[in-house]
Amino acid sequence: MKDRNAPVSDSTNLTPRISRRVLLGAGAAAAAGVGLAAPAFADPGPAAGPGGVTPFGPVVVTGQSSSRTSYARAVRLGTSAPGKSQTLLATYQGGGPGFPLYRSDDAGRTWTKQSSVPDAGTASGVYLQPFLYELPRAFAGLPKGALHFSCNWLGKSFDSTNIQLYASTDGGLTWQFLSTVAQGGPANTTNGATPVWEPFLLLHNDKLICYYSDQRDPHFGQKLAHQTSTDLRTWGPVVDDATGTAYAERPGMTTVARLKGDLWIMTYEFGEPDDPSNPDQNNYSYHVHYRLAKDPESFRFSPDTPLVDPNGYAPNGAPVVTWSRSGGVNGTIIVTGNDDQDFLINRELGDPGAWRRFSSPMPAGYSRFTIPMDGPGDPQNRGLVFVITGAQYGKTGPVEAGIIALDG
Repeated sequence: MKDRNAPVSDSTNLTPRISRRVLLGAGAAAAAGVGLAAPAFADPGPAAGPGGVTPFGPVVVTGQSSSRTSYARAVRLGTSAPGKSQTLLATYQGGGPGFPLYRSDDAGRTWTKQSSVPDAGTASGVYLQPFLYELPRAFAGLPKGALHFSCNWLGKSFDSTNIQLYASTDGGLTWQFLSTVAQGGPANTTNGATPVWEPFLLLHNDKLICYYSDQRDPHFGQKLAHQTSTDLRTWGPVVDDATGTAYAERPGMTTVARLKGDLWIMTYEFGEPDDPSNPDQNNYSYHVHYRLAKDPESFRFSPDTPLVDPNGYAPNGAPVVTWSRSGGVNGTIIVTGNDDQDFLINRELGDPGAWRRFSSPMPAGYSRFTIPMDGPGDPQNRGLVFVITGAQYGKTGPVEAGIIALDG
């Protein structure tokens, strides 16, 4: 978690740079729910045939142009009624107290508010960095299809950061608190402070993995780490996933996707001082890096690779990675960053020389999120990707959603 103190650039600038390293600032204010409007409904045109979807958007999910929304997250539920699109649930940072949960039963064209996590009547303090996850199989006493929700709670007195885990067995209508994965010091992005940030969940080999950014290690300003659980209540030791080679370097914002076969990719922003000779100054750049591994718990053994396209462009800030089965024998890796309306895609299983820009009508946003629609049993959705986003960091705007076509 890092705040930004310089303007972002548009996607036509091949040398953008976000510089920031100050205490929360606008992020916490946004999470407290400043300036939000009632749900907005759009008419993006007719849907495709039963169960199928077509590209559309962006449409407004909620908010208005003056809203400080960011960190939009969504999950596509694994089941649906015959002839119906699979339900999408979505949330974002900036709609407090807690996180509002919105529902769409028409592939993201229209949305209604369904619930809040935790319940808006009991939420206290500020909550940041939501993540939604559906169990692909029964686990730890919960059935297949149960939902998990993780977030970062700043405590009633803003005296700590707490990676929390909730669960729902009724499609997100009600939620139960399960456990605190990790606890750190107050929300402070200065090197030497001890908070934790930015959870990401993955079930693998009968363990729930919670990845997060960790400032508690005195050897690193910030590192990437994970812990695992087999019962959703107790968590194993901290395992490093990525560290810098110098104390002032700050890898952050883990996301992970499974590629073809047993290959996995982890993307993250890699914070480096703009002036290495003066690492205490506030200006950092956060270009996107990634690692490939055969085991999602073994990224620490993989080389750190900067993501650069053939023109030398390096995307910057708040990356999210997903993988689509479409686009050839190796599928398509899709990466989004804060600075770009464009996506970066790779159809060669992460070959460093195979990245290219892919334009889309979806606006850029801080930690913009994607869901490929072409999973098993969805041949009619080949090459389609659902996108949801709030505003870019430090900017204002509504939460917007749409579907893009990778081959369009």
